[in-house]
Amino acid sequence: MGDIRKKAMDNRTFRSDTVLSDVHLHCPNKRHLMVRLNAVGQPVFLSCFKLLWNTEDSASEQHVREATTEKEHQHRGVEGLCDKDGNNPKKERELNSEGVEALLDDDGDLEVVRRPQSASDLEAEDILRDRVYPVILMKGKEDAFEDEEQECTCSDVVKIEHTMATPLEDVGKQVWRAAFLLADYILFKRDMFRCCSVLELGGGTGITSVIMGTVARRVYCTDVGEDLLAMCEQNVALNKHLMEPGRGEIKVKELDWLKDEFCTDPEAPYSWSEEEIADLHEHCTVIMAADVFYDDDLTNALFRTLYRITHNLRNSCTVYLALEKRLNFTLRHMDVTCEAYSHFRNTLNDLENLQDRKMKYTVEPIKLDFCQFLIYERIEQLELWKIIAEHLT
Repeated sequence: MGDIRKKAMDNRTFRSDTVLSDVHLHCPNKRHLMVRLNAVGQPVFLSCFKLLWNTEDSASEQHVREATTEKEHQHRGVEGLCDKDGNNPKKERELNSEGVEALLDDDGDLEVVRRPQSASDLEAEDILRDRVYPVILMKGKEDAFEDEEQECTCSDVVKIEHTMATPLEDVGKQVWRAAFLLADYILFKRDMFRCCSVLELGGGTGITSVIMGTVARRVYCTDVGEDLLAMCEQNVALNKHLMEPGRGEIKVKELDWLKDEFCTDPEAPYSWSEEEIADLHEHCTVIMAADVFYDDDLTNALFRTLYRITHNLRNSCTVYLALEKRLNFTLRHMDVTCEAYSHFRNTLNDLENLQDRKMKYTVEPIKLDFCQFLIYERIEQLELWKIIAEHLT
């Protein structure tokens, strides 16, 4: 059985409906410990994410820059390895010996070298290509993982269990860039969030709630699906060392945006007690969500949930929404579009223009010029929005 599993891991393939987070492609050769299979048979990995507290220190800044450009230096050209300046020595040799005309056919068109289709073709052409994927350590090989963990002290490491590739309906089990962006903002503005009561919608693995738990008084981390919520609860337990005494209470709860009420069934796991609902309505002043805008129906449901909850809160509330604008080519438009993002922006505008004489919503983007405390690509498609929800009566 072990040999079969190892063979499957060495020859990973993904179905057409598989979604893979870019976070793990960013540092492709980083080691990840596979700790178990979840309830639906998906491999679960344990990763350590180091917090760069000394972001003003030049060494830390260099660390971020090196990690951000690591992927670029690992690329290989089809004709061979590139040097550190991105030049292709082999191609340069060909051009020097044969001249520019060697790249043109008889009609003067540019010759395009195609990538070989099989491993035998690769060997025949003597082309060097790297297989780029995370190194997977099976459970029972923790000693190999300990060296990496020992490089970081407990106070600056976030440990997260997650999957790496899932169907679309299970993307909450992965770690996404927008969650890191929101976590960065929390750490940058930690004095502002100190002692707050916070609700996270679509918490997924719980990494953003864990970061918020380092400063907030109480965090309700919510999502749907017993398997996902169990993973989130495990991640909360793995990071108890980050919480300050008397703070950082993180409660993992079910909250389905497609339903109008909290789950209060005492027999259901992760249900709410009446006391917890009352505490949320009485004290919550911050709501947050990261990378949950990829389906129009779910986007609509999220904004309905936002309106319902903010309407029931005693105090005014600030909502933080982090997302990544994803570009897709569509046959319908015959162009590159961002349909999910466009729907998000339209719905956001509708919320701001809402006139029900009960609530006022003020929307503004947040500039991404704050410090980076986690290693990831802060690409230009990342955005962070703030919504101030105020009662009019």
